[in-house]
Amino acid sequence: MTPTKIAVSNIGQIKNADVCFGDLTVFVGPQATGKSIFLQLLKLIVDAPSIQSEFKRFGIDWEGKLSNLLELYFGEGMSGVWQEGVSQLKVDGKEVNLDVYAKGLKRKEKDERLFFIPAQRVMSLRDGLTQPFSVYRSGDPFVLREFSEKLHQLVQNEFGRNPELFPQANRLKKAERDLIAEHIFGGFGLKTSSEKFQKQFVLNKPGQEKGLPYLVWSAGQREFVPLLLGLYWLMPPSAIAKRNKLDWVVIEEMEMGLHPKAITTVLLLVLDLMSRGYRVCLSTHSPHVLDLVWALQFMKTRKGTIKDVLNIFSIKSDASTKSLAESALSKKMNVYYFGRDGEVRDISNLDPGAESDIESGWGGLTEFSGHVGNIVASVANRYESSQIKRRKGFTKTIASVVELG
Repeated sequence: MTPTKIAVSNIGQIKNADVCFGDLTVFVGPQATGKSIFLQLLKLIVDAPSIQSEFKRFGIDWEGKLSNLLELYFGEGMSGVWQEGVSQLKVDGKEVNLDVYAKGLKRKEKDERLFFIPAQRVMSLRDGLTQPFSVYRSGDPFVLREFSEKLHQLVQNEFGRNPELFPQANRLKKAERDLIAEHIFGGFGLKTSSEKFQKQFVLNKPGQEKGLPYLVWSAGQREFVPLLLGLYWLMPPSAIAKRNKLDWVVIEEMEMGLHPKAITTVLLLVLDLMSRGYRVCLSTHSPHVLDLVWALQFMKTRKGTIKDVLNIFSIKSDASTKSLAESALSKKMNVYYFGRDGEVRDISNLDPGAESDIESGWGGLTEFSGHVGNIVASVANRYESSQIKRRKGFTKTIASVVELG
């Protein structure tokens, strides 16, 4: 199933949401407002047969009960996310009851169509070792267990006996590899080192005999490596642009632990996914993401060029980067704000002059900097006023002295 629009009411923290998907769809808003629930629900709608097949492969039975399926899928304590007779779901205008997923769909197509990179991805590399689906508790979210299983299979099978994971000439574009090396790995490479017959990740420099183990990496490196491996899964080293029958990619909070220049690097990788034909959904707390969306939308309406896009990322022009930039200027991008009141609002225009503070402040992401700016301006005005008064007082004193003289 490839939905273009999903509307929900009274699901988890969400009271009302009506979301149309673009080539890139971005969700912003405070924590615990339903962004992850909505994205996981999208995965369930797109991939229900694949999800059911995966549960059965590992001997997990939800007994045809929706509450059991929700607990297994969303995670422990989430069985009440759907309230019978209260919650509503519409996919492309057609009402759907989640019970149909509990009873099992009879679709012949069971291939995965949506690849989900969860916010908890760092858990997929415990002590630098990939973790299979079966090591997790039944109460852990399905999207984490499945993502972890994919990474485990990738490292154990696709990379085979090749210990070098980054950089690789046939993985990612040269401009992307260069930015990752500079802004994330700081000149280190990524490889696997067999410890007790297990493939453990280490960071190493050329000529270095022993690599740095996982626990001494920076927080950003620990967050980025599973994301990088997820991108490897999505970008096969071949003439084929996409993996199997995947059409969708969800990435939650890609910015975690990363420096602003590293976030910009990951955004370039997101554009690469879009250029390959993936429909991408992001949740984020970083203004960098909306800065890029706003810039690209501005360029599209003001005759921006490929060179302008490349300048955003400070990368050189070549055949591969020009193609990526050209694709970015042609994509439709939507942005939605998830509020504390349970309402989800379309702020796709990202108009700095909008009457709504939510849109002009880009979902609160620029609110603090604007708040600080206003306070600093107030202090500056107050100081300038005091200086003017002081100068006036000084001038008046001088005048009095002259008059007395």
